[in-house]
Amino acid sequence: MGLPALEFSDCCLDSPHFRETLKSHEAELDKTNKFIKELIKDGKSLISALKNLSSAKRKFADSLNEFKFQCIGDAETDDEMCIARSLQEFATVLRNLEDERIRMIENASEVLITPLEKFRKEQIGAAKEAKKKYDKETEKYCGILEKHLNLSSKKKESQLQEADSQVDLVRQHFYEVSLEYVFKVQEVQERKMFEFVEPLLAFLQGLFTFYHHGYELAKDFGDFKTQLTISIQNTRNRFEGTRSEVESLMKKMKENPLEHKTISPYTMEGYLYVQEKRHFGTSWVKHYCTYQRDSKQITMVPFDQKSGGKGGEDESVTLKSCTRRKTDSIEKRFCFDVEAVDRPGVITMQALSEEDRRLWMEAMDGREPVYNSNKDSQSEGTAQLDSIGFSIIRKCIHAVETRGINEQGLYRTVGVNSRVQKLLSVLMDPKTASETETDICAEWEIKTITSALKTYLRMLPGPLMMYQFQRSFIKAAKLENQETRVSEIHSLVHRLPEKNRQMLQLLMNHLANVANNHKQNLMTVANLGVVFGPTLLRPQEETVAAIMDIKFQNIVIEILIENHEKIFNTVPDVPLTNAQLHLSRKKSGDSKPPSCSERPLTLFHTMQSTEKQEQRNSMINSSLESVSSNANSVLNSSSSLQPNLNSSDPDLDVVKPTRPNSLTPFRKAKALYACKAEHDSELSFAAGVVFDNVHPSQEPGWLEGTLNGKTGLIPENYVEFL
Repeated sequence: MGLPALEFSDCCLDSPHFRETLKSHEAELDKTNKFIKELIKDGKSLISALKNLSSAKRKFADSLNEFKFQCIGDAETDDEMCIARSLQEFATVLRNLEDERIRMIENASEVLITPLEKFRKEQIGAAKEAKKKYDKETEKYCGILEKHLNLSSKKKESQLQEADSQVDLVRQHFYEVSLEYVFKVQEVQERKMFEFVEPLLAFLQGLFTFYHHGYELAKDFGDFKTQLTISIQNTRNRFEGTRSEVESLMKKMKENPLEHKTISPYTMEGYLYVQEKRHFGTSWVKHYCTYQRDSKQITMVPFDQKSGGKGGEDESVTLKSCTRRKTDSIEKRFCFDVEAVDRPGVITMQALSEEDRRLWMEAMDGREPVYNSNKDSQSEGTAQLDSIGFSIIRKCIHAVETRGINEQGLYRTVGVNSRVQKLLSVLMDPKTASETETDICAEWEIKTITSALKTYLRMLPGPLMMYQFQRSFIKAAKLENQETRVSEIHSLVHRLPEKNRQMLQLLMNHLANVANNHKQNLMTVANLGVVFGPTLLRPQEETVAAIMDIKFQNIVIEILIENHEKIFNTVPDVPLTNAQLHLSRKKSGDSKPPSCSERPLTLFHTMQSTEKQEQRNSMINSSLESVSSNANSVLNSSSSLQPNLNSSDPDLDVVKPTRPNSLTPFRKAKALYACKAEHDSELSFAAGVVFDNVHPSQEPGWLEGTLNGKTGLIPENYVEFL
């Protein structure tokens, strides 16, 4: 049975029967609301599942389209071509079908989900709001009515009439709200018959359209399906006919393999182990080698049969000579040495057996070893900051900037080690290294060239920025102020030896150019710092503390790249400012006296050793009255004779200002900078104050003096002696 009708006339009576009827309508609305809510949820899940299905089918179609059949032989039959084309045809049908499915999915959200959500929100939601209002007015009316009926009859007539009027107004308002609520409930009950069902019909119509499209595709695909079925059957029949013949040939090969051996175009070929030099020593790498006697070409392909993959790039050399290695000259068995025309040094190879070595030596016209006890052992070239070293770095930089400045991962992508070592051996050969005009051949990959540059810098006897300055550079990078960092590193760079500084300048100019193209090569200044920090600033000892400082090594390189023009083309300020000195001491975190790297430097022209000693002796033996004037004259001469730090004049040297010793008893000194004491024995003072009784202390870098009756330590580079 259906729901009983709600009569408007019952709203005034508000009888129990009316309330029961109203509750049945409300229960139906709640049921409808829950059903629509679940239906919307299921509809969204269905649409999501259809999207996932479509995505999976598209991926499946893409896989079919990408696969290409490779038939045996240099030609294909019509049947084979039809079968090979079938995967692309399958992919086309699936893609066409999924295009229609996507249109159906996009339409489903509009024709199903949106109308249902709108009906639930606007209609059922409005009915719920009307119910809340109706329940509120019911409670209000009943409360006022009970209160009104409890009035005493002894009240004044005017008060009773006023109360009657108020009750009539509330009753009338309750009646109006009741009518509106009944109207809304019946309206929603009627609307759901079409506004609820109509979206479902539209959704089903979309499904029918999709399935009809699939039917039309199947009809269009019928002709090709018939042709493909015939081609598959023909191919199967041919396979059955030839399988017995192939099996017969296989049995013959098993019985007598040499009779059916393929004729090789090479004089000799097979696996050999080739000795390669690494940073940690030597290793033997398996290669598949071929040799042609006419051209004397040896081709070596690094290959591991276990992994089934190449271990590097092919290498071809021209044979010069082949010599058997005597057993007592090497730990490995079956070895022989090969010299090549186009590769320096000796290539040591190991055959698989004595017979295998004999065959290789016969093919290469090998000879027995001849030993000469007077012959010096060949020494390998070492990396140095000489003309060859500068030539190697310049050639690598020129090749990178002309051919690979925009290559992604420049300097981060590592080259094949064997290729890198071969390139270095060519570049370090004195015969080729002297040819400064010769560029690196285009056959060398950019990653091989960049790896060779980094490897050469690591092969130097010490890091380019030197062990003795490593801690000073790290301290500078730890300063809080960026300007102070740059200034301190600027000063330290100009304390490096001339060749180190020139090489560093050459490298930083190049890295700045690389960083300028970071949008193409993805190598920002920070990335370059990560790559070159450990190479240029490696510590002398590998400790946990040194590892923790790697990030500061990177910061030093970043500062050098970003400020390369200022650092290498201008003279650093001497002395450092008070803020730099004080901040450096504050950042160190301990109460030790300042190190040599934290004190300002003064530049002088270097004299002959005898002249230096004579000047020192004259200063020591001079009278007390002339000490001050001599010191001032030396300092004044330093400022006028300060050289250009970028010049290569060998007569330049760097020395510190003269430190007073036991034979130079200065009595007074004036503070150049303010200083705040960091430990108990140190004095605090402002700039310009004068100290009494100033003399050297037992701690290097510190003086002892008196200020306002208090005696303590003073940094020697903070004062000027009077």
